[in-house]
Amino acid sequence: MSGRGSGGAGRRLRVGVVFGGRSGEHEISLRSARSVLANLDVDRYEVMPIGISRKGEWFAGPLALEALERNALDGLEPIVLPASPGQAGLYRWRPGAALQILGALDVVFPILHGTFGEDGTVQGLLELADLPYVGAGVLASAVAMDKGLFKELMRAHDIPVVESTVVLASELKDRMEETLDRAEAVGGYPLFTKPSNLGSSVGITKCRSRSDLVEGLLDAARYDRRVVVERGLEAREIEVSVLGNDRPEASVPGEVVPSDEFYSYRAKYLDERSRLLIPAPLDESTAARARELAVEAYRAIDGAGMARVDFLLEKGTGDLYLSEVNTLPGFTSISMYPKLWEAGGLAYPQLMDRLIGLAMERHLQKSELVRTYVGAG
Repeated sequence: MSGRGSGGAGRRLRVGVVFGGRSGEHEISLRSARSVLANLDVDRYEVMPIGISRKGEWFAGPLALEALERNALDGLEPIVLPASPGQAGLYRWRPGAALQILGALDVVFPILHGTFGEDGTVQGLLELADLPYVGAGVLASAVAMDKGLFKELMRAHDIPVVESTVVLASELKDRMEETLDRAEAVGGYPLFTKPSNLGSSVGITKCRSRSDLVEGLLDAARYDRRVVVERGLEAREIEVSVLGNDRPEASVPGEVVPSDEFYSYRAKYLDERSRLLIPAPLDESTAARARELAVEAYRAIDGAGMARVDFLLEKGTGDLYLSEVNTLPGFTSISMYPKLWEAGGLAYPQLMDRLIGLAMERHLQKSELVRTYVGAG
């Protein structure tokens, strides 16, 4: 298979679905990929599963997902994706041997949650390769991924976020007491500590005392050199799905009722007692405000394709705070992002079609930009 086209009559679009990766969210990526692969219309798309091991090795093959789930990679085809325009595809890779084309690609669907996937790194590779891809670009991915930087941008746009600060892992080693004082200045306990660049609630701790804060900071610093400390709220967790490029649309809000005291990794993926309420039981004004802020935040980071926007609705005051924007939200069978669109009448397979269409639209828009400049005179 060679060449790249537009998936016209008689030919299906070749979609590379990328999953796994060097992230603490590796397993969640595999779960999301299983749902995506099951819902891509095989009459419209020729799907090429692409798995990335925990070590960062790239593999391809129809059984790539199953192999990564079992951590049995011996039977897979080692591949590379060159960063050169005009070579937009997968190549067989063997040490000392010439690269051989395995298959061209029309579009890539990265399902890589967390670092080395959701943070703009893979998006940068795809930009260099001049390949259309689903989801946000390099800038939006990187900004949304870094919770500390993201909150500063929201404040600059007058979008309400909870009080927070960022501490460095090096500060915990060199100036622990001073760093603890600065963290406690954010607000009274409880405080939350979390890695600045990670998701799926990995590394998040609810701290009720200074000793808890030490443990929480050290645990978060295992995953990232930047750690966010945030004032704790007694709040409801509201989520809105956003879809689109320059004209984004917001879904009805949903509410997460976690089985844990907050929406921890266990509550998200291991404990079936967590519930999703769709639509969220909100008054009309609050629901409209959540949808409005979701689109504002999406535009502020220059979002594209999709995002799930999370809010905290403080129980005592009714104040709504934007928590984060997930540019590659979960796509598992229990994930909120596809469920919110399904509630609005957009079924999972049609959602896949929309996302791929938005990727092609965005790529076409960028391809029409002038990339050279010859000065006058």
